Amino acid sequence: MLQKVRASVRKGGRLRRILPVNEQLWAKFDLLRTLVRRDLEARYKGSVLGNLWPLLNQLSQLLIYTYVFSVVLKVKLSLKSLPENNFTFGLWLFAGLLPWIAFTGGLIQSASSVVGQQNLVKKVVFPLALLPLVPILSTFIESSFGLIALIFFVAASSHTLHTTLALLPLVWIPQLLLTAGLGYLAAGLTVFLRDIPQTLGVILNIWLYMTPIVYPASTIPVAWRGWVFWLNPMTAVVEVYRDLILVGEVKHWGEWGVSSVVATLIFFCGFAVYKRLRPAFADVL
Repeated sequence: MLQKVRASVRKGGRLRRILPVNEQLWAKFDLLRTLVRRDLEARYKGSVLGNLWPLLNQLSQLLIYTYVFSVVLKVKLSLKSLPENNFTFGLWLFAGLLPWIAFTGGLIQSASSVVGQQNLVKKVVFPLALLPLVPILSTFIESSFGLIALIFFVAASSHTLHTTLALLPLVWIPQLLLTAGLGYLAAGLTVFLRDIPQTLGVILNIWLYMTPIVYPASTIPVAWRGWVFWLNPMTAVVEVYRDLILVGEVKHWGEWGVSSVVATLIFFCGFAVYKRLRPAFADVL
């Protein structure tokens, strides 16, 4: 363990020499990394299965949705290089659920990140911009357990690993920007309106079925399909996930580009609102 820590420190030192980032930003990055690590350790502290719980929760949702849509409703689809059966439908469904679970879990938890850390808010020297990012990054890291399992099952079914997996960081960019932007907005507003987390739950339930996660995008009426792809950034994220992991080719580059632009705009707007409201946090809390 000590060797791993030292290796991490050495890598961090090399990055600091290469990247043109000042010491203040590096200090905030180190603090964020520490807060995320502590959050992950605290989530399942004392439990027998520990950090396996996120994977079990993801798999339970996979089994429920697979049974309802594949067995009961008999939704069918065919994918290149994968056999046409219920297991393939499960892999397709899981590839869509993974970014959605990371998105919704991080967003809902970030909404209460400020009101839940009143002792930190009242400290003048603490960088409050980090608070909403902690649950977002923690949930994103937890989703990596499911991603590893998905890649393993796809490799076992198709006997190959697609080289497009190397492009996954590209789809994480709009996903994280969108989550962080909405997280900043929700966290800032929750300080003044405590109904925001409950409202988010309702909105996200509706948003889930407006995104082709549990049903193929091809079932959307043609007249509406363009709107779903171009105005819902999570649609592009979900579809590109499936392209990269299951199909091995990207069919939605244009949609990914628009999603990245929309997510970037939402991030800056959300952060601007959070920054504007931040001076009043300590007084309200």
